Amino acid sequence: MHISGIHHITAISGGPQINYDFYAKILGLRLVKKTVNFDDPQTWHLYYGDETGSPGTLLTFFPFENASPGKAGTGMASRIGFAVPGDSFQWWVDRISGKVSRFDPPSERFGNPVITFQDPDGLLLEITTLPMVEKLPGWATGDIPKEHSIRCFANATLLLDDGVETARLLQIMGYEPLQKDGVFQRFAAYGSSASSVSDAGGGGQASSGIVPAPFIDLHIQKTTVGRMGTGTVHHVAFRAENEEQQLQWRDALMKAGLRPTPVVDRQYFRSIYFHEPGGVLFELATDPPGMLIDEGMDTLGTALKLPPGLEQNRHWIEEHLPELTT
Repeated sequence: MHISGIHHITAISGGPQINYDFYAKILGLRLVKKTVNFDDPQTWHLYYGDETGSPGTLLTFFPFENASPGKAGTGMASRIGFAVPGDSFQWWVDRISGKVSRFDPPSERFGNPVITFQDPDGLLLEITTLPMVEKLPGWATGDIPKEHSIRCFANATLLLDDGVETARLLQIMGYEPLQKDGVFQRFAAYGSSASSVSDAGGGGQASSGIVPAPFIDLHIQKTTVGRMGTGTVHHVAFRAENEEQQLQWRDALMKAGLRPTPVVDRQYFRSIYFHEPGGVLFELATDPPGMLIDEGMDTLGTALKLPPGLEQNRHWIEEHLPELTT
């Protein structure tokens, strides 16, 4: 078995309206699902992604209006990278530089140009280029033309003290170590490289094309332990092809000395959770059933969707959710 890449990344933000205005209007991601935190139904759970919400493109948020700011530190995912076509990089430099409070001028990492900036809550984001992403259909919205749109994740960066045990686990999961670049070490999903791709349309979900398996980068730096709050990543979820493979992985993780949770039904996928040796919370999520299970392609993200167990409380939930206009 080999993990085929990242399924989604979940972060914590402040108010939902500011979050939506930034990720949908500034970055141009499609809001593909409006639901709630199943463990706290007074809180939104917003899903952004490509046109169909394919695995490898999904960035989700728990927006807490009154939460305290967090701080990325040891044992947390500290950066989220997005991939755009090479011809679009300068377009994004010009766009982002005037729309964010922190913007680092273009630099180079692992041979690719990259810009680093913050979202409204201080979450570190990056935009870089990856070969072949121009083959993915773009999502045109607002003033972002289809040819310049963000296509998928490029990488997720884990901030760690030394990374030795994390690197060992990644290799158990099928990731292959690639080159180092200063304090960063890059890992690629088995059989992938900077130029190879994997199918992202599993689970009966309509595929929007081929999605490169995002890299996992280890940022090795002695620093303070992180503090969860707004502007931080809650967890990184990896892909399981189906429930059978997920259970096989659960057994393998237990044999490796980890403590994965039982399977949890998240409506759009089934999940298990575990902390990797460096402290980062990992999830293993199934590709099916996907974002199209309760909405059509044209209506993704337009209505509040609730799991069957919460549907009877819809009126109460709608009254208590913070205001959000999309």
